[in-house]
Amino acid sequence: QVQLVESGGGLVQPGGSLRLSCAGSGFIFRSYLMSWYRQAPGKERELVASISTSGAVRNYADSVKGRFTISRDNAKNTAFLQMNSLKPDDTAVYYCNAKILVQPKNTYWGQGTQVTVSS
Repeated sequence: QVQLVESGGGLVQPGGSLRLSCAGSGFIFRSYLMSWYRQAPGKERELVASISTSGAVRNYADSVKGRFTISRDNAKNTAFLQMNSLKPDDTAVYYCNAKILVQPKNTYWGQGTQVTVSS
């Protein structure tokens, strides 16, 4: 059974930091592109960051560049999102996504973790 389980969300003050984790199981983690998405109330889900299978290539949304860092540990089947200098606009449910770019091109989603940035 495929599972992606996020953790690490919570309430933090503006300027604070959080580290999200995404633990994968039931699939070959190291073969999957890993990404973090977020969805704020009333808004569409947006891509925040992605990391290649080896970790060598990382991409970020303009809104988080220089503040967020995506990483992965293939030995532990886990992806991370380090979020620094958080702003109220970062408030959203954060979702982990695993995608393989070759057939069968499976895509998996986690259940989401709430991040709230507020004083």
